[in-house]
Amino acid sequence: MNAPADLPPELSTAQPSPEGPGPTEHVDIAIIGTGFAGLGMAIRLKQAGLHDFALFEKAASVGGTWRDNHYPGCACDVQSHLYSFSFAPNPNWSRMFSPQPEIRAYLERCTDQFGLRPHLRLNHELRRAAWDDANGTWQLDMADGKRVQARVLVSGMGGLSRPAYPDIPGLARFRGEAFHSQHWNHDYALAGKRVAVIGTGASAIQFVPRIAPQVAHLDLFQRTPPWIMPKPDRKVSAAERWLFGRLPLTQKLMRTGIYWALESRVLGFVVHPKLMTVVARIARRHIKRQIADPALRATVTPDYTIGCKRVLISNDYYPALARANVDVVTHGIDHVEEDAIVMRDGTRRQADCIIFGTGFHATDPIPRGAILGLRGADLLDAWRDGAEAYLGTTVAGFPNLFLVVGPNTGLGHSSMVFMIESQVNYILGALKAMGQQRVQAIDVRPPAQRDYNAGLQRKLAGAVWSEGGCVSWYLDPKTGKNTTLWPGFTWQFRRATARFRMADYEVRALTANAASAANRAIEA
Repeated sequence: MNAPADLPPELSTAQPSPEGPGPTEHVDIAIIGTGFAGLGMAIRLKQAGLHDFALFEKAASVGGTWRDNHYPGCACDVQSHLYSFSFAPNPNWSRMFSPQPEIRAYLERCTDQFGLRPHLRLNHELRRAAWDDANGTWQLDMADGKRVQARVLVSGMGGLSRPAYPDIPGLARFRGEAFHSQHWNHDYALAGKRVAVIGTGASAIQFVPRIAPQVAHLDLFQRTPPWIMPKPDRKVSAAERWLFGRLPLTQKLMRTGIYWALESRVLGFVVHPKLMTVVARIARRHIKRQIADPALRATVTPDYTIGCKRVLISNDYYPALARANVDVVTHGIDHVEEDAIVMRDGTRRQADCIIFGTGFHATDPIPRGAILGLRGADLLDAWRDGAEAYLGTTVAGFPNLFLVVGPNTGLGHSSMVFMIESQVNYILGALKAMGQQRVQAIDVRPPAQRDYNAGLQRKLAGAVWSEGGCVSWYLDPKTGKNTTLWPGFTWQFRRATARFRMADYEVRALTANAASAANRAIEA
């Protein structure tokens, strides 16, 4: 089997420079990642008058998930006018749901518009971040041997950045082409090939309709069918784009309307899950309208409560499955041979290419050894009972570490950019308070973190994600806890993060070495 172009971090073969550690760069704030989270943090720092920061990015360009995912049909499943920074509206989206190239271009434009290029450190892959208690700083080791020292560390690595591969016997024996959807091989010609797609998640429902007309035959290996709703997508007219550009208030009104329409979904997800029966009727009608064959219709109809897994949207997935050259296979995979996938019932499905649409490590996005806190404690050990953080942002035992898109900040109904901006504002409040009170380091108090997460889990216990009768990537596979989603309205999270409370934190007084950084924070 051909190895993916970019191995998961835990399998990466990159090694530190044989010449030993390079020179140490000193910055006040180090930001890891340049997706919406990292760029949003950097932009708001500049707007607050804080310029002593750097963005460290493992790749050669910015964009995060919208750079890494470039498979055919890749697009956002939240409307573009909401899935963008509130402080950087784009009046020129071509569709209500933007395709990947437009979102990536938007992030590149924001990088230029807000003057972030001088702060970028591209091709800087983080190997390890370790807290130095003696100096009250984070020591960062990069894959190329470079070292960085920072008072504050902000992780913008995101929760859906490490691709997950299935553990199937014999995969290493496969002689054809094989790749994950995140590492799409555009140089491999699919035309005329027998293609096996493993997985039926958010990525697969986008790329399967694009490749099905090209291939000789496509076997879609489905373990659990997803619930799929119609996608209310359309082109944005030239007149609308003109209006948004000339009268920005009109785009703001559209953004507001989309926001409240999506917020209404929380009523079914959390407040009253029985309301999801109404949504399920719409989804079943969608299946009936798009698939004529009763057997196939039954195969793709889920048997769990809608919303328990991520609800997907598509207008072309079901028609693709109904094509004569597509089979939906549900018998379960036993093993892989050199040129075929063998099912548990003994049938053999020949394949020239295997494409993994198997998602990401959502509950453990950070590899072991990457972040070490007080006394060298590994973040994964702190999360042995499931990932958790205070307000999804700070973790006890890891001073001056801020997570953007941390545990229980994910959404099943609205735009993650809204959550990112809420966390960024909270972090700015923390930095300002640290400067005003002449504090060098803060560490969230364990009782504050424990009480906050106990409240979250009580709310999640009655939500559709826990009661819907399914197993999803929202839940930690070891503990069964939902460590991924926010159990409520997004405005509730914004209200919770609106004010930084120093009383929730243990503090370390400012040292002389950090005085200049504190003065800058005070001025901001």
